[in-house]
Amino acid sequence: MLPNALVREIDELVGKRGRSRFLADVAHREVVRLKQLKALQEVAGAWADQDHPELRDGAAQWIERLRAEDEPRFERLGSEE
Repeated sequence: MLPNALVREIDELVGKRGRSRFLADVAHREVVRLKQLKALQEVAGAWADQDHPELRDGAAQWIERLRAEDEPRFERLGSEE
């Protein structure tokens, strides 16, 4: 059972003929969201900072370092053409 006021609001947005589809879509999105939240909670703590010292300064800086290491290789490959 849904409160009448809520049903009226839904009907104003999607029409009476769209109500079931709207509710199914909303329920599906919420199920996906709750499953994702549960998965995140189950793996919480699986990542240990000491196991990944390369990310100590943050993932963005690590990626920048990787790209900088590859730059000379790309330049060398480009000059071989």
